[in-house]
Amino acid sequence: MLIVEQLVKSYRGFRAVDGISFRVEAGEIVGLLGPNGAGKTTTLRCIAGILKPDGGRIVIGGYDLATDEQRAKRLLAFIPEMPNPYELLTVREHMKLVAMCYDTMDVYEQRAAELLKRYELADKADALAGTLSKGMKQKLAVVCALIHDAKVFLCDEPLMGIDPKGQYLFKSELQRLRDEGCAILVSTHQLDTAERLCDRVIIMHKGQLLAEGTLSELQQRAQMEGSTLEEVFLRLTEESEQVVPAETSSIQR
Repeated sequence: MLIVEQLVKSYRGFRAVDGISFRVEAGEIVGLLGPNGAGKTTTLRCIAGILKPDGGRIVIGGYDLATDEQRAKRLLAFIPEMPNPYELLTVREHMKLVAMCYDTMDVYEQRAAELLKRYELADKADALAGTLSKGMKQKLAVVCALIHDAKVFLCDEPLMGIDPKGQYLFKSELQRLRDEGCAILVSTHQLDTAERLCDRVIIMHKGQLLAEGTLSELQQRAQMEGSTLEEVFLRLTEESEQVVPAETSSIQR
């Protein structure tokens, strides 16, 4: 459903993403992990079409993002780490705008009512986005992502600022979407959440793909059977700091 091939993105000569390749299949949740500065957000923004890659190929639902952008983006929903909504639009107006852009107005009213109730935004439906708290803005980003028929979800620290009940609801939502055949890529620093939520994970370090696989596969890679994802992650990233490998290590599924 989502294919990334040899993705490269540089900023003023600094290569933030250095030739990474991976896939996210329909019906799975994949965690995108890495220390600060690993290139996770840049990768997500390239996939979302916010940034233009310097090299490589991105395919969403069979459509090449570079040559068939409109069809590729119709299948995509992106939840950023720091939502930046239009301050003078209400919550309801944001949801309606997204539904109009994706031509899903035929089911808008029912979906909007359900999402506003589910994420406890009903009493804020007519509030301007500029008056919302950080957590409420994050919830707004979530309901806007769910208002249309996306098949690929990109989530950049989607739980930041959301209260525990909202976090539980959103994780349940992701699991439901996975079970319905969507492909979901979640960038997070919450490794305990990633361990429970994700079917497998990708670890990035210094712009490269350091390791990829299920928890069991990563435990074998680190020779740490029975360890938590957090422990394995720390071991692999610390080893990467100490040793410069000849080529990127990965476990392909």
